[in-house]
Amino acid sequence: MNTRFISPPFFEVGPKAYLYGQQALELARIAEEASMETGVSVIYTPQLTDLRLISENTSKLYLCAQHMDPLYPGRGQGSILPEAVKSAGARCVMLNHAERPVSLDTLAQTIDRAREINLISIVCASSCAQAVACAALRPDIIVVEPTELIGTGTTSDQELVEVSTRSVKEVSADIQVLQGAGISTPEDVYRVIFAGADATGSSSAICKAADPGHMLREMLRAAMQAYRDRSK
Repeated sequence: MNTRFISPPFFEVGPKAYLYGQQALELARIAEEASMETGVSVIYTPQLTDLRLISENTSKLYLCAQHMDPLYPGRGQGSILPEAVKSAGARCVMLNHAERPVSLDTLAQTIDRAREINLISIVCASSCAQAVACAALRPDIIVVEPTELIGTGTTSDQELVEVSTRSVKEVSADIQVLQGAGISTPEDVYRVIFAGADATGSSSAICKAADPGHMLREMLRAAMQAYRDRSK
């Protein structure tokens, strides 16, 4: 059984640095409830310092570290040790986000470290070409999100969603594709899932919503509906 496979459709909630501590835990609990209600698995990516707090108070989320380094236990002051994030409750790690880019060599090493300790590797790419290059490293999930669209409320166009998803799958059908950047409404969620993505996600649209729980539930419902509709 592949423990690094998440049944689609799934959804990533990224608090980034919007929330921490108790607020991050409250949203995690809402995300867990919404996941159980809708059947959509949720990747939750809090501050690294909140991983243990959330892992000890939830059980159904795919907790994700926002970053880690490819070192082994030993020297490495200021670095983020893979074994430490797993011990804190992480099941996944996000790498090469536009706000935390790494070199291709470092990315390859870190994907290997994630695989060694059975963490799901989630790699961000800013274009179709970069997504294909990253796919050659065989991460578990590739996030396609043009850097210029992150946080803007403007999503990738239909052609990029379809072409990049297909291009990654041509490199390896085992790699799952999350289409992100600018996802701000349930309609955005529906469109990218219906176009063939395994997943999507949102940060600011949820964290800054008047009712984050309502927004998240509606997005998860849209993801499941799109997945069912495209399967007909």
